[in-house]
Amino acid sequence: MKSVTLSAICAGMLAATPVLAEDPMVTQVKRMSMDTAMTIAKATIDACREKGIQIGVTVVDRDGIPQAALRDTIAPTITLPISKGKAYAAVMFNVPTSDLASRADTPIGRVPGVIMSPGGVPIQVGGALVGGVGVSGAPAGETDQECAQAGVDAVQTDLEMSM
Repeated sequence: MKSVTLSAICAGMLAATPVLAEDPMVTQVKRMSMDTAMTIAKATIDACREKGIQIGVTVVDRDGIPQAALRDTIAPTITLPISKGKAYAAVMFNVPTSDLASRADTPIGRVPGVIMSPGGVPIQVGGALVGGVGVSGAPAGETDQECAQAGVDAVQTDLEMSM
């Protein structure tokens, strides 16, 4: 019987070891806190109030699940489901919903719960998507989107510093 050296055993073990992927097996996911979502929602309401507009706003997490929803005092009740659909679309496509308007009358634009009209913006921190904001109630979607962006801008620096 041949004597096997330690180096031969190690070489055999290495050859039999599967090549590990370069990606980690577990990833860290960045999430917004509820307090941050509420701050964004309130800042969004305030931005539209400064324009004399009553709106509904929804802030969703990176999965499109609502974290905060506010409807100003006399904003119509329909503003909440519309704002939710805009926030959801902004997160699912990771772009402002104004960029999706041309796709609204396509099969993907008719998926229930996805609203591709202006008024939704993604929330990104250090290049990572952490959520989205949707607004409804202004006379124009562009104004909805300005208010949504103002809500994000109110916390953007703090979010970036927290990374």
